[in-house]
Amino acid sequence: MELLEGKNIVGYSDSFSVTKCMHGFNPATGETLEGDFHVASEEEIEQALDLAQKAAPAYAALPPKRRAAFLRQIAEEILALEDHLIERASAESGLPNGRFVGERGRTVGQLRLFADWIENGSWVEASIDFANPERKPMPKVDIRKMLEAVGPVVVFTASNFPLAFSTAGGDTAAALAAGCPVIVKAHESHLGTNELVARAIRDAAKKTDMPEGVFASLVGEGHELGKKLVLDSRVQSVAFTGSLRGGKALYDLAAGRKNPIPVFSEMGSVNPMLLLPSALDRPDMANVVANSVTLGEGQFCTNPGLLLTIDSDASKKFQQQLASAFEQKSGSTMLNAGIRSNYHTMVEKAADQVGVEITGKGKGNEQSKNSSVPYCATASGKAFLQNPQLHEEVFGPFTMTIVCADKRELDEVIATLQGQLTCSIWGDEDELATFAHSANLLKSKSGRIVFNNVPTGVEVCHSMHHGGPFPATTDARFTSVGMDAIKRFARPVCYQNWPASQLPDALKDGNPLGICRREDGEYVSPK
Repeated sequence: MELLEGKNIVGYSDSFSVTKCMHGFNPATGETLEGDFHVASEEEIEQALDLAQKAAPAYAALPPKRRAAFLRQIAEEILALEDHLIERASAESGLPNGRFVGERGRTVGQLRLFADWIENGSWVEASIDFANPERKPMPKVDIRKMLEAVGPVVVFTASNFPLAFSTAGGDTAAALAAGCPVIVKAHESHLGTNELVARAIRDAAKKTDMPEGVFASLVGEGHELGKKLVLDSRVQSVAFTGSLRGGKALYDLAAGRKNPIPVFSEMGSVNPMLLLPSALDRPDMANVVANSVTLGEGQFCTNPGLLLTIDSDASKKFQQQLASAFEQKSGSTMLNAGIRSNYHTMVEKAADQVGVEITGKGKGNEQSKNSSVPYCATASGKAFLQNPQLHEEVFGPFTMTIVCADKRELDEVIATLQGQLTCSIWGDEDELATFAHSANLLKSKSGRIVFNNVPTGVEVCHSMHHGGPFPATTDARFTSVGMDAIKRFARPVCYQNWPASQLPDALKDGNPLGICRREDGEYVSPK
């Protein structure tokens, strides 16, 4: 495997034109990793944007099979990186190799799923209302509609999933599947991983004869690169996974443009879990919760950071069991020094609030410079209602149990929650009916509502919705995981009385693509 070159990927070229460099670090040891990664120059940024704009119409016009072949080739190129990719991702994140074997599988799997989806063709939601010149009192014109690519997309890569939510992750896969060129802003915490995957995408584009400019990867320091990309008029959409502060800043920038564009940001979520009486009696409940909270050092966007219970002998026993479960947990390396520092600051801030008690504390890892320490805490429903600070996400292996006096206070607590990616309910079916109002309140706050399961597994499939009301995301109607993620990078185009020979294939008479369409209001399957 060739050494990392630290170059930006612009079109079909490796490029660098400035001497300023960034470096990767191992968060467990603090050591500097191989690679001098050149910060993208103004010329490189301009070239990437110009090529993306030029590539956009040609790429969008390619037959679905061509774009699908590109996505599948990206998957093959990523697999060809073998252990070199796994080892670099592990070194840059402090996460074990096994985690990245699984994450690579998810990355490759979603690329292939999108390839299948665009070949299927139904994603364009083709709809036809045929002309009826005999209609009275006014003739009916021919109206046809489908989803089409919006144009160049900027993807901000995530720190907590260096593969699946990064350079060739779900955002990139969905945008490329829709027919949009992608410009990736590399995450400073995994520059080497980004370069390896960016090369794989570039090589796949060459091998499948994609228009030059369909992909670019740029390295930048601080916020300047991201700001320039979002504000550029050639960019038509933005995808981001990260903090509320970062996602909201990008959203505000894009809204302030002369031609505002959508920013699909996935941001903060405490993912509350409601534990009904029967769940508190489960002997394994405390371990189930503790395992979910500490999975991946609590650095999943679906980490259950809030537990809701009603005061009882069973809830008191559960809190004791949960404290014991956390005391058996050992922390490990967090993704970077900034995340670790912020985690412990937020834990200390939570612990200082009136009415909050730290009930369980795990162990740190003395072998790691950026080790977490797992914590669980408790507070009353009254304290939660009176203190907005307790509603904030603590990103890391931390959860807080809110003990409500009764069902009425429980519903008051739920009503004050902000938007969430997930809400979970544990109990039995009869209890779910008894607590129907509570369940409906939780549903109104979340994009995915889970029953008797932890939220820390996000299936990549057609029915998944990974989004939620603000501040979980900037637009609750859209998902960043699953096949419907493609809709973020497409817009409806309506053709009225268009010449039949010039219509897109998806809208032509006779359904030449053989896709499911809506015709005069009725869904018609291909014959």
